[in-house]
Amino acid sequence: MTETAETPGHDCPLCPRLVEYRQANRAKWPDWHNAPVPCWGPRDAKLMVLGLAPGVKGANRTGRPFTGDHAGRLLYATLLQFGLARGDYREDPRDGMEMVGARIVNAVRCVPPENLPTPAEVTTCNRFLAAERAAMPGLKAVLALGLVAHNALLKSYRIPAARLRFAHGAMHTLPDGVLLADSYHVSRYNTQTGRLTTEMFEAVVRSIVARIGA
Repeated sequence: MTETAETPGHDCPLCPRLVEYRQANRAKWPDWHNAPVPCWGPRDAKLMVLGLAPGVKGANRTGRPFTGDHAGRLLYATLLQFGLARGDYREDPRDGMEMVGARIVNAVRCVPPENLPTPAEVTTCNRFLAAERAAMPGLKAVLALGLVAHNALLKSYRIPAARLRFAHGAMHTLPDGVLLADSYHVSRYNTQTGRLTTEMFEAVVRSIVARIGA
């Protein structure tokens, strides 16, 4: 039986700046999700995909991680390709797509202004990441999308960031045997500038699958 992780409530009060931004978004777009975005995927998955935070017009709007904005396109196409999800991704939480071998988690659950949380907000939300990790009994690997996600995962282990440096394609073994795999974030900026190509991202996921047998 899997453990139930601690999760932020619909009106989580912990980060004043994010609360203020949430309230402004609710006033502007009252039919949007506008709340902490829940994780998505089976808790018994071997792989956690760790993102940064919800996008204002993506997951903050739809209520499903990486759904409704550019960032989800490469991510979900790749997860589908490697059998970690099934169905079709149509940028809509009603598209019927299912996660089958991975669980999507964000380092910060609420949308931040300018899509960038402060270090204090990452620290405050880290309790939920630590709880989520602890509630995945079969966890073998974490795919960290970007430096902030990488450092947030290390924080949840109480490992200093300087000990394991972020680098695209890097693979680190954590004290409990979990593999930490790094990739540049699947953001519009990174994919449109060529910093992250489809081939680069697929190579990272392919290496993870080969290592953990997902």
